[in-house]
Amino acid sequence: MTILGYPMESLYLITLVIVGLLTVLYIFFGDIAEGIADSVSFLNPALILAFITLFSASGYVMEFITSLSSITIIIISLVIAFILDTLLNLFVLIPLSSAEESLSYTEESLKGRVGKIIIPVPIDGFGEIVIESKIGMISRTAASYENEMIKEGQQVLVIEVQNGVLYVVPYENDLDQHHSG
Repeated sequence: MTILGYPMESLYLITLVIVGLLTVLYIFFGDIAEGIADSVSFLNPALILAFITLFSASGYVMEFITSLSSITIIIISLVIAFILDTLLNLFVLIPLSSAEESLSYTEESLKGRVGKIIIPVPIDGFGEIVIESKIGMISRTAASYENEMIKEGQQVLVIEVQNGVLYVVPYENDLDQHHSG
């Protein structure tokens, strides 16, 4: 079968190349396309590009390896693209878009955490604390909650957070006391 004088294999291949280039552009400028697509919620550019890619790739392959008619190949390619696109959406895109995991932290989440003083906290002054977390070391300004001096290397407990400053008190871990005494 030919359309506009081109064999179907060529049309599938041309479509595949063009959609491949559009996919590369989407990778670089995807935020703009997603902003446009937000106004029409059922049109996801990633799904549209994936559908056309899957359709043209399966059509191209089936034109070469089967002796089915072009109309049958188009129908089968549409079904394959629809099924794979649906699976991509259900098992990849929806879980990624709903993932709430973030590498950031909030100041409120630091309350109750134990850290170590790396710059001593003077009376009525500020020092620095580091807190180990899953994302690495968090370094913040620290002040004494009870207005006392806290020496370098001392473990402290974060009591309060105000204006980006962690107010801390010296912390003694019961396990450390049992092992040292």
